[in-house]
Amino acid sequence: MSTESEGVALDVDRLRMRYGTVDVLHDVTFQARHGEVLALLGPNGAGKTTTIEILEGFRIRSQGRVAVLGTDPAHGDERWRARIGVVLQSWRDHGKWRVRELLAHLGTYYTAYTTPEIQRPWDPDELIAAVGLTEHAHRKLKTLSGGQRRRLDVAIGIVGRPELLFLDEPTAGFDPQARHEFHDLVRRLADDHHTTVLLTTHDLDEAEKLADRILVLNGGRIVADGTANQLARRIAGQDEVRWLCAGRRFTERTTDSTGFARDLFARHGEEVQELEVHRASLEHTYLALVREAETIQEGTR
Repeated sequence: MSTESEGVALDVDRLRMRYGTVDVLHDVTFQARHGEVLALLGPNGAGKTTTIEILEGFRIRSQGRVAVLGTDPAHGDERWRARIGVVLQSWRDHGKWRVRELLAHLGTYYTAYTTPEIQRPWDPDELIAAVGLTEHAHRKLKTLSGGQRRRLDVAIGIVGRPELLFLDEPTAGFDPQARHEFHDLVRRLADDHHTTVLLTTHDLDEAEKLADRILVLNGGRIVADGTANQLARRIAGQDEVRWLCAGRRFTERTTDSTGFARDLFARHGEEVQELEVHRASLEHTYLALVREAETIQEGTR
């Protein structure tokens, strides 16, 4: 039964994938709602690429149930494909194309799939502005820098105004300003256009900034699912609070740093100085989750 009417864009239940005698995905189960940004993290070989390729309809699963925008991707037609966008790490092209010329041409493939709810495709100039390439609209692709080329990759992925967008290491090669602008674009797509985004990245800071929810995949299994704060709580359990009072330095661990700080000021007022609250970073949490999962897997062999 389709769950799209219930607000679910991605519905994966007990997904399994086997190559020969080797299982690379083990009962992977998760959902993503419309307008949600979901980050899929995991070490190399964890099964991320296989999972994404199954969701995109490029690989046939061994077992399990998958619904992408209410459709089994193994049987998705052209109308279904027009509703999804894919930004790969790289792709080959003809360098003689000009930026605007290419996007306008690609947009023609989506015109037939315009609906009362969604006007496809993006206007080329609006799209070029959204990814920060206005000044380069009439340049040939072969003359673009790596960062500019990556922005074009993103534009190609969203030219059809997708309802679901797959992003594979989207900001590789971006400078800090371009990365910041791209993050704003992703959030606008999710917040203003209700685009669901599935992001794979090794940039944990990017995942923490962009994702509403984070999945950690290791050894073909989902080992964690939650917000960055929820995952940090699971591993670290407590925040570390540091402060200076009456010339002395103090450190305390607590599960309620906000309440602790409020009580601290109520008791000591202006004597409290240099208050710091330290939560476990996503990097610390991620590494701990991976180590924990590997320890469990070793114990079951």
